[in-house]
Amino acid sequence: MKLQQAHIWFARLAMALIVTFWGSTIVVELTGDPDLIYQVKNAIFYAIWLLVLAMAVTGISGAKLAGTRSSGLIGRKKKRMRFVALNGVFILIPAAIYLRSLAAAGDFGSTFYTVQALELLAGAVNLTLMGFNIRDGLRLSTATQKPMAAEGSG
Repeated sequence: MKLQQAHIWFARLAMALIVTFWGSTIVVELTGDPDLIYQVKNAIFYAIWLLVLAMAVTGISGAKLAGTRSSGLIGRKKKRMRFVALNGVFILIPAAIYLRSLAAAGDFGSTFYTVQALELLAGAVNLTLMGFNIRDGLRLSTATQKPMAAEGSG
């Protein structure tokens, strides 16, 4: 598998996992069913480690593809990913672990919903930033393909 293909595949996997975590959280919170909430929190707890792997591979492959370049679209992508990583490590992962423990104890009080709101907000921020990175990655891909297409048409 080429590096760029791996980067795209793992980025898609990471985005799909985050969308699934975020969406399933919203759905079960709306049901208000404590058992369903716990099941989702437990599933996220286990699946988050796949997300960490997908994000790591995406970050490493992205860094290798970018090389030493740090301006333009690549520079913006790098800055966003630093924030996404910090947000994940310091907010999203600890929140997922803590929410699972609260849900397992049946503690759905104000602390649970405060942390849940923070997790949803941080997740929405990461989804937005990753969406911008996907957009910029598509622009970069298109920009690198146009000169090649023009060279081959002559």
